[in-house]
Amino acid sequence: MATVRVFNHHIHSSFYWLALIDFALFILSFYAGAYLYFLFEPLSFQNYINQIPTRATVFASITVLCLAAMGLYEPRMREGASGVLLRSAGGFVAAAMVLSLVFYVLPELHLWRGIFFYTALVAFTGNLISRQAFTSLTDLDQFKSRVLVYGSGQAASTITSAMRRRSDRKGFNIVGFVRVGGEEPRIEGERIINLRQPLADYAQQTEIDQIVVALDDKRGQTPSDELFQCRLRGVKVLDLVSFFEQEAGKILVDFTTNDWISFSEGFRNSSASRLLKRCFDLLASALLLALTWPVMLLTVLAIWLEDGVGAPVLFRQTRVGLHGREFKVLKFRSMSVDAEGDGQARWATKNDSRVTRVGAFIRRTRIDELPQILNVLAGNMAFIGPRPERPEFVRQLSERIPYYNARHCVKPGITGWAQLCYPYGASEEDARQKLQFDLYYVKNHSLFLDFMISLNTVEVVLFGKGAR
Repeated sequence: MATVRVFNHHIHSSFYWLALIDFALFILSFYAGAYLYFLFEPLSFQNYINQIPTRATVFASITVLCLAAMGLYEPRMREGASGVLLRSAGGFVAAAMVLSLVFYVLPELHLWRGIFFYTALVAFTGNLISRQAFTSLTDLDQFKSRVLVYGSGQAASTITSAMRRRSDRKGFNIVGFVRVGGEEPRIEGERIINLRQPLADYAQQTEIDQIVVALDDKRGQTPSDELFQCRLRGVKVLDLVSFFEQEAGKILVDFTTNDWISFSEGFRNSSASRLLKRCFDLLASALLLALTWPVMLLTVLAIWLEDGVGAPVLFRQTRVGLHGREFKVLKFRSMSVDAEGDGQARWATKNDSRVTRVGAFIRRTRIDELPQILNVLAGNMAFIGPRPERPEFVRQLSERIPYYNARHCVKPGITGWAQLCYPYGASEEDARQKLQFDLYYVKNHSLFLDFMISLNTVEVVLFGKGAR
């Protein structure tokens, strides 16, 4: 189960196919729903059948997008059957709401309630069955890529420490770690292989699909000729950084080099892409503002009810943006007015005593971020991008974490890839981990990835992931 690149973004092919299968299933469900509705009126069904294709396509497209917004096409989802059932139900409810809006705007696509009921019932049942079959199939080793890691030292141990869960290894099985002379094995709970034959022969005999080169010291230890023979026999060869980019959606800063960045694909930032991204930012921000202005008004009233009319509602704080330029970020105030009365910058912590009662709610639901729409409209921020950080922390982290300033090659965003993939960061180690996801976004950003992040942010808001 390999990954495929769609506009530079790595997607697990099995979930790509699952989305296409669901799309086809939902179209068939529409036909089945219409047939059941007209079961005793075959002539009416024949008259209606010409109207089905357009309506079925709209229904299938919106339902797949709503299920994606619930995280049902994300390999990192770890919920069991009950979690899948809850998310699927939420996705269909959301689809019904979106379809109602579509029917209001485009009345010519109006769908009879009886047909929609039967269609949704068939689609929901079919979706649960197909997902159960999908889970059973993708758990089989036969559908996973067989990976051989060349190395067993500190670099190789990164795979076992960072990809220890089953959800982290949905697309591959590690056959073993090849012990290389001069390296002290650091692998626990995995098979260590002492090769006594050419690497290409072993890879062919054990049906290896990918070889990941993970050496502590590549100079003089990389078997270039043997890897060349492996490539000629159809085995994919990757370095450790590229493997993590492909499978985990992040770039390991501790193993990345200037040469790797210089020669790898990505890091595109043309005038055309900047213009398209700016148009996306304006459109997405305007849409979000139109949908959330009542929530923003209620937030203002809630803050005044707690702290008194006239209490500051917005919180302005200096952050670092594109190319290191500083700007004032806007947020709804979620902490007490004198939260940093001594002028000392502090990380937000879990159950932070400075957070007000209203602040705790708006932080958990991400409502406090909504005023940043104005930053996007002003051009200081993008809709999607790395989280803007405070200058004090940027100076500190830039000295201690490699490539930290690379995240400033794009505008900071209201939400981003790191916010989806890693919980709220409140320490230097958290900043290091989030940077790895930020670098993936900087390298591979596109309108497609921005759209996918926007869609999956719905899951973050609904399930309160990573809030503090």
